[in-house]
Amino acid sequence: MSETHLYPRFAETRLVEALEDTPVVLVHGPRQCGKTTLARMAGDRRGYSYFSFDDDVTLAAAREDPAGFAGDLPERSVLDEVQRAPELFSALKTVVDRHRTPGRFLLTGSANVLFAPKLADSLAGRIEFLRLYPLAQCELTGRKPQFIDRLLDNSIKTRTYERLGPELADRIVTGGYPAAIVRSRARRQRAWYREYLDALVLRDVRDLARIRSLDVLPRLLALAAGQTARLLNVADLASPFELSRPTIADYTTLLERLFLIELLPPWHTNRLSRLVKTPKVHLGDTGLACSLLGLGAADLTADRTMLGQLVETFVYQELRRQASWYEKDVSLFHFRDKDGAEVDIVLEIGTRIVAGVEVKAGATVTSADFRGLRKLKKAAGERFAAGVVLYDGEVSASFGDGLHAVPVRALWETS
Repeated sequence: MSETHLYPRFAETRLVEALEDTPVVLVHGPRQCGKTTLARMAGDRRGYSYFSFDDDVTLAAAREDPAGFAGDLPERSVLDEVQRAPELFSALKTVVDRHRTPGRFLLTGSANVLFAPKLADSLAGRIEFLRLYPLAQCELTGRKPQFIDRLLDNSIKTRTYERLGPELADRIVTGGYPAAIVRSRARRQRAWYREYLDALVLRDVRDLARIRSLDVLPRLLALAAGQTARLLNVADLASPFELSRPTIADYTTLLERLFLIELLPPWHTNRLSRLVKTPKVHLGDTGLACSLLGLGAADLTADRTMLGQLVETFVYQELRRQASWYEKDVSLFHFRDKDGAEVDIVLEIGTRIVAGVEVKAGATVTSADFRGLRKLKKAAGERFAAGVVLYDGEVSASFGDGLHAVPVRALWETS
């Protein structure tokens, strides 16, 4: 068991619910984010047997005779790192259809099988996907926050918080991977991230794709880290390499499939025609991004441009992680029009509720910082719930019309 057991995983409630009414549940997310620990903890309480496809013998057996392997599995089984044995999916479908009981198989995967339609389609109607992320800041405190609730019902209170200051850069550089968090020295954290990336390229990339130049992927990921929180520009990503734009686009998709980068789509509405339709790119974790860029907390504090980008990615990832277990389905977007007005993160529930989050690395907020949020409010009309500018300050205060300045710490503090 990894160190993840020290922290509550708020996604566990959704996992338990899914096991109660769905034959197959797949917990997927990046390697080392805590999937195995969560699956084993949930499985041990319910009498599941555990099999890992990181074990060479288990993997060889599943690949050689998938039907026989699946047919011989105990009634309730955890299958870890299942993306390494794609041959097994059709066999699992046969077993499930023979005995269609809830919670039959609990799978984990470090690659997004939704990018492989044949795999996902083979279990269509029988499987539920649960995304697990590295640890959220609120999971480190052990208490569920109410930030999304207060944003969506416009119940943000006027109050003071303790300013994060240098602690913000420390949190960004540390990131959310459990094995990195338990290393108290920054140098040891960076060493873990380097080893993590090397192992990922050597194992998962080779499993998923035939790539001649494996060294391109870490370099491409480092380049993407420098562009985190910016609009995706494949031409810029391709320029340092002697590779075509389509090839770089394919490599980018591979990094997305491994949960190393995420593309945040643009928000749109029929009310506005002059909207930018390019997605933003975000690194999957700020600790990994800082390691790729060679940035410690002091370096990050000194580089205001990079600090601004990484604070935005840090906030985005915290909201993405909280949204993954939120009781309602929350979709995330960014908003930008061709006049340059923008909102870093737009939260939307169905077609009913829209809210916006603008992110500032500084310690002050002025009326001008709400320009993009005012445009979003006008575009969303009656659907607009509230908008906040998150900043590294102390005071949560209203700027009128459902707009608020809120310290970053309010993202995960419960009081």
